[in-house]
Amino acid sequence: MKHNLQFDFIADKQKNTLTIKREFLAGRQLVWDCYTKSELLDQWFAPRPLTTKTKSMDFSEGGHWHYAMVEPNGTEYWGLTEYVKIAPIDYYTALDAFSNAEGTINEELPRAEWLVNFTDKDENALVETIVTYKSLSDLETVIQMGMEQGMIATLEKLDELLLTLTK
Repeated sequence: MKHNLQFDFIADKQKNTLTIKREFLAGRQLVWDCYTKSELLDQWFAPRPLTTKTKSMDFSEGGHWHYAMVEPNGTEYWGLTEYVKIAPIDYYTALDAFSNAEGTINEELPRAEWLVNFTDKDENALVETIVTYKSLSDLETVIQMGMEQGMIATLEKLDELLLTLTK
């Protein structure tokens, strides 16, 4: 059964932002947990056929998530998310960067501020993610890297996980 869940992907080249709004067939608490617990993130946070593995995570203000997206051949793409402000189950803000396996930030690739808002939409959850880049060039770089297609594929994996968790 196909559901018409809201999905918006809006690039604002004046503000150097991406706004991604996505509705999920689950309650807000469960969706929050899927975004904030490494054992759940590892099950969905990468576009197919990649998988995710967490090296370390401390979901707290000043904490971090150090993870890799892994190709089937074993190639790893590391990321580091640093949590700034957390208001459970409403929103969190974070600084997101590409890194290496040791957690050193790759200064050659764009770094971004993320604001992730969780709201109710009837019995579903709506997640609005606003990603702010330092420059238009940084925004265009991630768009060219396939951010929209990657987000669509990644969030579809979250849909699948939520179906198994709500049964």
